[in-house]
Amino acid sequence: MSTISIIGTGGMAAAIGRLAAKAGHTVEVMSRDAAKARALAEEFGANATTGTFGVAPAGDMVILALPYPAVLDVVKQYGNELAGKVLVDITNPIASDHVSFVTPGDSFGAREIAKAVPTDAKIVKAFNTLFSHVLAADPVEGRLLDVFIAGDDAQAKARVSAFVASLGLRPMDTGPLLMAKTLEHVSLLSLGLLTHSVKHANFSIGVSLLG
Repeated sequence: MSTISIIGTGGMAAAIGRLAAKAGHTVEVMSRDAAKARALAEEFGANATTGTFGVAPAGDMVILALPYPAVLDVVKQYGNELAGKVLVDITNPIASDHVSFVTPGDSFGAREIAKAVPTDAKIVKAFNTLFSHVLAADPVEGRLLDVFIAGDDAQAKARVSAFVASLGLRPMDTGPLLMAKTLEHVSLLSLGLLTHSVKHANFSIGVSLLG
């Protein structure tokens, strides 16, 4: 197993961190709020540590478990401390109207993050189509949750896929980082279903393999 660094202490940070610690990974939690980082690391147990916000993460894989409005400022603050890292972007740049995005029309969240980090950092989109409470819950009827992945670096995607599988989830490679724009639209689709059809958030979008 490996060391995974998580920047953030919200619902997704908690869900991914608990699964990672349970799977035997060492989990480093980092946050502007050091007390929240310590509290979350204590919840994860013996396989968790805390890092200093803004200092180089211990893990070669860093989960950006932050709201999109905060993530660009955070990665800029880390700057070259993220050089060479695999950065897992779980964000969704959805506007408050829940039908549009806050990113420029010709761009998307993962691309904006890629512009803000060192050129040798490798961005992989993942986890953004899952609700945190669904990710934290046990599988329903033994069905694995699908984690859609997009990225331009094959080795980085393979590493993230292996990490996802180690958590008891099913990695689904969707192609290059450009596909992250589509995955961000999938999150918007989930909100539309929540509001107009399903009427609750106890669901996930996945792939059914027929034969």
